[in-house]
Order: sequence, then C-alpha cells, then structure tokens
Amino acid sequence: MCGRYASFREDQALADEFAIATVADDVRLLGPSWNVAPTDGVRMVVERADKETGEITRQLRVARWGLVPSWAKDISVGNRMINARVESIADKPAFARPFAVRRALLPADGYYEWKKPAPGATSKRKQPYFLHPADGDVVALAGLYEFWKDPSKDDDDPARWVVSATVITRPASDELAHIHDRQPLMLRPEAWSAWLDPAVGAAGAMELLEAPAPEIVATPVSTAVNTVANNGPSLVDEVALEVDEPA
Repeated sequence: MCGRYASFREDQALADEFAIATVADDVRLLGPSWNVAPTDGVRMVVERADKETGEITRQLRVARWGLVPSWAKDISVGNRMINARVESIADKPAFARPFAVRRALLPADGYYEWKKPAPGATSKRKQPYFLHPADGDVVALAGLYEFWKDPSKDDDDPARWVVSATVITRPASDELAHIHDRQPLMLRPEAWSAWLDPAVGAAGAMELLEAPAPEIVATPVSTAVNTVANNGPSLVDEVALEVDEPA
C-alpha cells in the first residue's frame, strides 16, 4: 500500500517538470510536506477544460487524499480509499469510471513503507523506509480523482464540491518486496501525456500501467515519521539500522 509520502518541491518546479499551464490558487496554500497523510490536501496534475476558454489544459490542482465516490453518502468513505489496487481498478465501482476518464498524477519526492521486524529480532517495532528515485528526480504516482457533492451544503455554497484522489498500487518489485508486498504505481515521463489524456480509454490506460517503474532506492529513516504531526526535512534523513535488522 501507499499510506504516507513526501511532496516538498516548489510549485514552480513541478509546473516546469510537468509542463503545467495553470496552477490553481489553493495549491499555493499547501506548502511543502515531508509527511503527507490520508485526508490531507495533495497536489495533483490533471488535464481539464479551462473554465474560461473551454480548452483542455494541464493543471496543478488540490485534492483530498482518499477518493470519495460520487454516489457516497458521507465523505468518510474516502478514508478507506486512499489506494486503488491495479488488479481490480477497472472493475471496482468506485474506481472504474474515474479510471476511464479522470486520471491524475500525484507528484512526490518519495514514499514511506514500514518493514516488519525479522523473525527472532530483539526489537518488535517496524522500521520505516523512505523509498525514492535513485536519480533524485520527482516521481509521478499514478492516481485517479473524483468529484463529490456534499449533500449537507447548499447548492450555492462554493465548498459543496469536494475533489478527492487515490493512489494506484501494484505488487512490489523483487527489489522492494522485502520491505512491503505492495508499492505505488509510478509512471515514467514518456507515459504522462497519454495517462492524463481524457480521450485515452481504460484499455489504453491499462497498457500504460504495465511499463517498468523508475529505479527506487530504499533509505531507512527515523520512526518520527510514524507520527503524522511530525513534518520536516529530517524525516527523510538516513538512520543506522539496528544490529538485528537486516539491510
């Protein structure tokens, strides 16, 4: 699974990297985060029609992490939908429609996973790892997004519409499976345009998800990341593994 990640690059750097035409106003209010958690606001890259011209443009927008299906009665449903398994993405009702027409990229500098202690280890705590591109570049997490209308709000309330997103996951690669059996699905730059294109259907999108992921490095980090309230560059600093914790 992917339940925590880091996204701390400046908005302009992301705009340049993803060839973004429009940066939404609320994006600038987010700020960098080294500990993005479910239900947080996250930055996502989408291709949508411009409100004024109607032209399809690439935009950097904010979404709530945890997809809330359009038919949900309560926003809390999204708390259980932070991830979408690639094996069932085209069939599960909550994800099938977004997969066909509302795909996104969630820019990240890396993500976290927790490795269970080895059998017989003295310590019983899980060891967190920061998994990030070997070349230090940004990583694009494949995601979906959805619009949900809050039934408790009036039609003229600008907050009545909630935009939410989920991260697609896949079985972990052989190199990373010793840490966790799942990993987020990451797309290389050559797949970005087709993934974001609303004209590319589910079949075409599925083919994109079969491409190899970027090379990922696993760095052991402090358990400080376990606490959502902790945030800052030190969370991604490497720490020494305990003697009885295999590398």
